[in-house]
Amino acid sequence: MNLKVYTDGGARGNPGPAGIGIIIKNDDKIIAKIKKYIGEATNNQAEYQAILSALEFIKANYVGKIDSLLCSLDSQLVVEQLRGNYKVKNQDLAILFLKIKKICEDLDLKIEFVHIPREQNKLADKLVNIAIDEKSDFSVELPLEK
Repeated sequence: MNLKVYTDGGARGNPGPAGIGIIIKNDDKIIAKIKKYIGEATNNQAEYQAILSALEFIKANYVGKIDSLLCSLDSQLVVEQLRGNYKVKNQDLAILFLKIKKICEDLDLKIEFVHIPREQNKLADKLVNIAIDEKSDFSVELPLEK
């Protein structure tokens, strides 16, 4: 199985009330929608929290079932930092960066981080806004089984 993950994080104000949104797909079929209000954060902290939460969810639910993981983010900064092309200078982001790298090592599979235009990440962005509006706890929506 090859999963595709779309993540987004955002804050109203910078910093401000923040949330994350995650879409997980298998063969272009959505298999999970995740949202969470994360409290006061910057946009970059929220972006990192989103990819960290996605990887933690995948580790908890899909280890041994997947061969590769394509992570699509609309934050070019986060993508370039995770690829090792940009240094992580902010201490708060560095802590999240190291947690992400550790989970990637634990997953032990091909993981690719790609930057996508915001227009291709609308569903994850919508979940961010719902999470902030509702101040929702970690919420996972799985498709109904047929």
